[in-house]
Amino acid sequence: MANTASTVPGAAGPEEASSRLQLVWRRFLRQRLALFGLAIVVLLFAVAYLSPYISLWQYTQLDFNAFLEPPGGSHWFGTTQNGFDVFALTMRGMQKSLVIGLLGALMATALAATIGAFAGYFGGVVNTALLTVIDLLMVLPAFLIIAILSPSFRGHTWLIFVVLLAAFQWMVTARIVRGMTLSLREREFVQAARFMGVPGWRIIFRHILPNMASLLIIDATINVSSLILAEVGLSFFGFGVQPPDVSLGTLIGDYAGAALTFPWEFYFPAGLLVVLVLAINLVGDGLRDAFDPNTQGRA
Repeated sequence: MANTASTVPGAAGPEEASSRLQLVWRRFLRQRLALFGLAIVVLLFAVAYLSPYISLWQYTQLDFNAFLEPPGGSHWFGTTQNGFDVFALTMRGMQKSLVIGLLGALMATALAATIGAFAGYFGGVVNTALLTVIDLLMVLPAFLIIAILSPSFRGHTWLIFVVLLAAFQWMVTARIVRGMTLSLREREFVQAARFMGVPGWRIIFRHILPNMASLLIIDATINVSSLILAEVGLSFFGFGVQPPDVSLGTLIGDYAGAALTFPWEFYFPAGLLVVLVLAINLVGDGLRDAFDPNTQGRA
């Protein structure tokens, strides 16, 4: 029974899956904008996490001899009115935003895949109950709910904030997964696995979800940029990452008022946020075209 995936007709075996991934990778390598976006994401990720070793200042350090100093010298992005190094603050903020985006995207996509597939495969009461949950969450104002709950987890781990962000990000994808599952469950290899006595949950994870891997990978990539922007919006209004920690959202919110007077405090974190989100979106577009070449050229 353990080798069902290789014996069921129509199910993708390891060799077939490997060759398809190689084909997708070759298509992705032909996407110049996507490769450029990937290089930017990797570069920003590396600089953000290596910054404590290459910068002369840490984000918690004060320079009492440099208040509101413009970029230059030992302070590459300048300093704040309190003497904090803007480069160190920005890199720390990017670390936090990247981790929140990546973890939240993985949680949201995994939740969408699991709930959507279970609803589509089992149908009946399971389908009705899960669709009710999906519809309820889709009409709830996520921003308002997280803002209301924010004081309750203030001072606790920031992972609670990530879980809340992911909890409101998966519903649309879950509906798409459910629709694809309704089609896949009638395929011959799924029917054969069912007749062989394979449990439903194993069929979902071994046969159904691997056949929509392209959708899930693209969805996870898009969710990274969406959740980074969501985190920035909530942190801008004080409902996200809390002091003494920082994120790009808290930096943009704290120094928005200095955009015209001391622009380096605002424009460095804001500019890097724009570059990061655009680069992730380029990677997402490249993955979409690599998995489905027929999408190229569509409006």
